[in-house]
Amino acid sequence: MTTSLLLDGISQRTTQTRRLTMAYLATGQGTTPVVLVHGNCSSSLFFQDFMLALAATGSYTVYAPDMRGYGESETLPVDATRGVRDYSDDLAAFVQALNLPPFHLLGWSLGGNIIMQYAIDYPGTARTLLLEASGSPYGFGGSKDAAGTPTWLDSAGSGGGTVNADFVKSLQSGDRGSGPTSSRTTMNAFYFKPPFQVSPEREEIYVSAILSTKVTPGNYPGDTLPSENWPGLAPGKLGVNNALAPKYLNQSALVDIIDKPPILWFHGADDQIVSDTSMFDIGFLGQLGVIPGWPGAQIYPPQPMKTQIRTLLESYQANGGSYQEHVLPECGHSPHIEKQDEVLKLCTEFMDAH
Repeated sequence: MTTSLLLDGISQRTTQTRRLTMAYLATGQGTTPVVLVHGNCSSSLFFQDFMLALAATGSYTVYAPDMRGYGESETLPVDATRGVRDYSDDLAAFVQALNLPPFHLLGWSLGGNIIMQYAIDYPGTARTLLLEASGSPYGFGGSKDAAGTPTWLDSAGSGGGTVNADFVKSLQSGDRGSGPTSSRTTMNAFYFKPPFQVSPEREEIYVSAILSTKVTPGNYPGDTLPSENWPGLAPGKLGVNNALAPKYLNQSALVDIIDKPPILWFHGADDQIVSDTSMFDIGFLGQLGVIPGWPGAQIYPPQPMKTQIRTLLESYQANGGSYQEHVLPECGHSPHIEKQDEVLKLCTEFMDAH
């Protein structure tokens, strides 16, 4: 990694875990570890300012790994048939390699799915779960109600085939321009709520983070299968977007874990990515007329992503867990960047209370 991508006070390291070689950022000298897990089409670089703010409190040592296929970590195929378990197992191997004591765990977007899976598979090791603009526990696309029922048995309308092909080409070519499907334009239009903008320096760092996504058959966006069901494509068995297909991802088991860490769920009121009206959801795009042939709301409604999260967390609480929800007004998909001071206060107060 070029040093120009790292902020003063942030160090980049690598560790060989029992599963893969992982790069990570670290800062702080506090007694309490916090691990931050990034989302899809991003890397640990998106966390740097927030890491420094956490470290400045004096309470925390902060770690942000690059997950497989992102940033500077090793790229290995993602077995989508396991849902996001490849990532949760990688995360477990990471914290074991660093020999971390019980830690707080924050997951942003896809990272939220990863840390929910981690809590299911490795109970009793995370002090709290902080879900930042988390993906739905029933994945992305292809489900139709609060319980996450798949719209079609083959989960048509979810997975690798739903990703904009021009955006994939932009990633492959390392495009740093401002075309309509470039990483830069996508970030400013959807990661943040317009007209929010970061400084030119940060923008270049974040574009580099998005472009670190490895476009390979087994990583991003994943393979696709033809389907007789609208919109004519179904998820394959490899890659990150297929791992989020409801055919393979169902995290309702979170409700039944014995050791239930307290959960903080915070999200932007104007998130266009994880939303009940997501601009990346096939059902909602069909409703808008963007994708032809939509069979209607009775058959293929927009995925109620936030409703699904809230419904699961209400069940989690009813079964003996606890959660808090905070909606940040005038905020998109990246609260820790768009509303850093508010999110810092929210997260530190929650972690300090547990």
